Amino acid sequence: MSKKLPLYRILQNQGFGTRKGCQLMIEEGDVSVAGAVITKPKAEFDPAGLVFSVFDEEWLYREHLYIALNKPANYECSRKPSHHPGVHTLLPEQFTWREVQPVGRLDHDTTGLLLLSDDGAFIHAQSHPKHHQPKVYVATLAQPADSSLTDQLLAGVQLHDEPAPLAAQVARLIDPLHVEIVIDQGKYHQVKRMLAAAGNHCAALARVQIGGLTLDALGLAEGEWCYLDAEQLAVLNRED
Repeated sequence: MSKKLPLYRILQNQGFGTRKGCQLMIEEGDVSVAGAVITKPKAEFDPAGLVFSVFDEEWLYREHLYIALNKPANYECSRKPSHHPGVHTLLPEQFTWREVQPVGRLDHDTTGLLLLSDDGAFIHAQSHPKHHQPKVYVATLAQPADSSLTDQLLAGVQLHDEPAPLAAQVARLIDPLHVEIVIDQGKYHQVKRMLAAAGNHCAALARVQIGGLTLDALGLAEGEWCYLDAEQLAVLNRED
């Protein structure tokens, strides 16, 4: 059993505001536990597995957040977006208080699977180049292609600022205008630049899989998000 905490601190830990703000919500009767309204901010509860309601919306206490988002186009993976809304605007406001961050980035015009978390160790492990987490993309091509394109991607293409050619782990044509590409690096605009170096251009790009976790399995429509449970996190780190 974990140590009991005052309710206002539990709310604060979960991103519902400042200490004073959380205390005020409780005092005004906006918070309930097990169906009972709690008006004493210092009332103590075991946070492990605690289900509570704020403004009649139910929440489960989570020590850390692990989130998958199906990112739409024209959203930036930045806490301080410059030209488009940030992906944080697609999530509950308290996730921003908890400093949830994207695990890596997708360009503003790239769609698909994006992970977010407030667990620094998880973010580092998933993002570090030594992790070699494979990522699967589907690119829409500007010009119809044949197997010569995938042959180049598999053999390796030279990017102007890289010391050695970069090769895709997997490259296969879905049809003449769509190619699936698997990479385990995280170079700047890597897929787009590889396609350009191979003599084509990327008209649209979607990330459909990270590790063993697929967007199809999550069943998320564009703009939707979900929590990742322990089983899904295990799948994430398993290469299929």
